[in-house]
Amino acid sequence: MKSLNKLHKILIAVEDSRYSNQVASYGYDLARKLDAVVALLHVNDIPVSTPYITDPMLNEAPVVMPDVIQAQDESGKKLLDRIADTFGNGITTYTFHKLGNPKEEILLTADEWEADLVIVGTHGRTGFDHFISGSVAEKVARKAKCPVLIIPNNKDEEE
Repeated sequence: MKSLNKLHKILIAVEDSRYSNQVASYGYDLARKLDAVVALLHVNDIPVSTPYITDPMLNEAPVVMPDVIQAQDESGKKLLDRIADTFGNGITTYTFHKLGNPKEEILLTADEWEADLVIVGTHGRTGFDHFISGSVAEKVARKAKCPVLIIPNNKDEEE
């Protein structure tokens, strides 16, 4: 594992939620202290519309909605720009907006960009919700090739 003074590339994964500011603030503060560059990543799940019940036995597939993808793309880019403008003063920032499975895209981007550290947030789901959906942060931490810092949802610091 790399020592703190060798963390030069920090990948910060954000989503369009009120907790992303906490994650971004922490990530940028750390980048400032380490003189690191930042990559901001936002991932949208692939939107699917099923105008009727699909039957995989008949080779029916859900229809992907191009208008929804375009709207998500624009929204994601605005989110990344807002976060970079708000927190990234003086820090070199790269932005990545991707479409796909968040866990897979975070891991792929971390590998491709050769991140030294990945920073993600967590909603703090427990019980049945956590059992069913798990946690993207937890899955990323298990599979990443570099250290992962998970920022918990701190309700005291909400916007």
